[in-house]
Order: sequence, then C-alpha cells, then structure tokens
Amino acid sequence: MEAYDKHAYKIILTSAIVTVAGGSLFFHVFEKLSWVDAYYFSVVSLATVGYGDIVPKTNGEKLFATLYIFVGVGIITAFISATMKRRGYKLKEKYEKKQKDKS
Repeated sequence: MEAYDKHAYKIILTSAIVTVAGGSLFFHVFEKLSWVDAYYFSVVSLATVGYGDIVPKTNGEKLFATLYIFVGVGIITAFISATMKRRGYKLKEKYEKKQKDKS
C-alpha cells in the first residue's frame, strides 16, 4: 500500500474510533446511560440498525443524535470502504508474490 493510502487509512480509522468514543461519552454523560449502554447505542445508531430499546429523551439529545448519525454514518462507511480496499490490496500483493515465487 502506498504511504499516502496508509496515512489516509490511519486517519479514517482514528476518525471512526473517535466518533464511537465521542458518542459513547456524550450518551454516558447526558443520557446517564452506563458505559456499555452508551457504547451499544452509539454503535447501533451508526450501523443504522436502531432497535429502539434506547432512545434520546430531551430535544438537545435528539438533535445531537441526529447530527451524530449524519456525520457518523459517513465516517463509518468510509472506514468500511477503506478497510475493504486495504484488504483487497493485501490479497493482491500476496497473490502476486505467490505467482512470482512460482516463476
């Protein structure tokens, strides 16, 4: 993988971690959810599953959740895409090396 791609992947990975951690922190502090429930709600929201078992209660929390989902879904989608691209690149390198070794 090119140096630029590795750097971009690290940025996307960090963004995904910060997004989930930030959402978990917000919902723990303002929704008074346990850490596990706050993390669970963050992941379920960003995965667009939305079971409905935990919901924001105040208008401020609802606004944050809406913005969090708009931004977070994009970041998570970019992370999944970059991970698949990275995995494909590594498999291609492995295949090419195997072919070269056969020659």
